[in-house]
Amino acid sequence: MPLSLTEVEHVAELARLGLTEEEKALFRGQLSAILDYAAVLQGVDTSAIPPTATVLPLSNVMRDDVARPSLSQEDVLANAPDARDGFFAVAAILQKT
Repeated sequence: MPLSLTEVEHVAELARLGLTEEEKALFRGQLSAILDYAAVLQGVDTSAIPPTATVLPLSNVMRDDVARPSLSQEDVLANAPDARDGFFAVAAILQKT
């Protein structure tokens, strides 16, 4: 089902696209072809196929969460421009009202 130029203009307006007349004609053909292909896909019998969220096998790519030694508090704060009582000191960004 070919789209009309009015429909293409409407889609372009929704997408906030300024199209030339040549682009409208080009996109009319391309969008119509996409919709025709979607109609073909709608005709495919998928009743025997269970719904899936992904076609890829599920696998956890995260490493195991294992506690490991880390930097000491002194090492972490060594290059801090301002540290107080073992914490980073930063300028206040919120005002009390």
